[in-house]
Amino acid sequence: MAVVHTFEKPRTDEPPALHDRAMDNLRFIRETMERASAFTAVPGWGQVAIGVTAMFAALVASQQRSPFEWLAVWMAEAAVSAAIAGWTMYRKAHASDTPLLSSPGRKLLVNLAPPVFVGALLTVVFWRAGLTAQLPGLWLLLYGTGVVTGGAFSVRPVPFMGLCFMFLGAGALFLPAAWGDALMAAGFGLLHVIFGLHIARNYGG
Repeated sequence: MAVVHTFEKPRTDEPPALHDRAMDNLRFIRETMERASAFTAVPGWGQVAIGVTAMFAALVASQQRSPFEWLAVWMAEAAVSAAIAGWTMYRKAHASDTPLLSSPGRKLLVNLAPPVFVGALLTVVFWRAGLTAQLPGLWLLLYGTGVVTGGAFSVRPVPFMGLCFMFLGAGALFLPAAWGDALMAAGFGLLHVIFGLHIARNYGG
């Protein structure tokens, strides 16, 4: 009598539902694109506005009679510029439906913050040491450093603008102190206007 053997197909774990796999793939793609994308909410027109106020501040600062009044003018300009940058960046991000604190946006801020913080601390140190004439070079150089490092996560012209600031800052440290306000106008004023117009025309405002 023949013996009939029956072979059962080995059981395998059921694959995950197609919907779940699709959602996992989409999530991975979205996160990868977010990490790789550049922060495009840098406000071109905002930079133009900052440049105009900086050139006005340079004119006013050059007419002050005391170092304290001169410093007060530039501190006021720093506050105005920060307000303009924050507001216009928010408006551009909102208009383009881009999260302001997306992964590239956070990286930009994290890399920009340390040089700005160091610049604020050294401003106090330089002021107390009577090195007011070296402040324009310090500000331009450290701001440029922050723009280079933070701009690595933004559109292409931003880090190049930072290099221009660093070049001006290095020059300001060795050029006559009387050139300080002119170099500040060239950097915080003219460079912001030039690059701001370029960004506004080529990167959506």
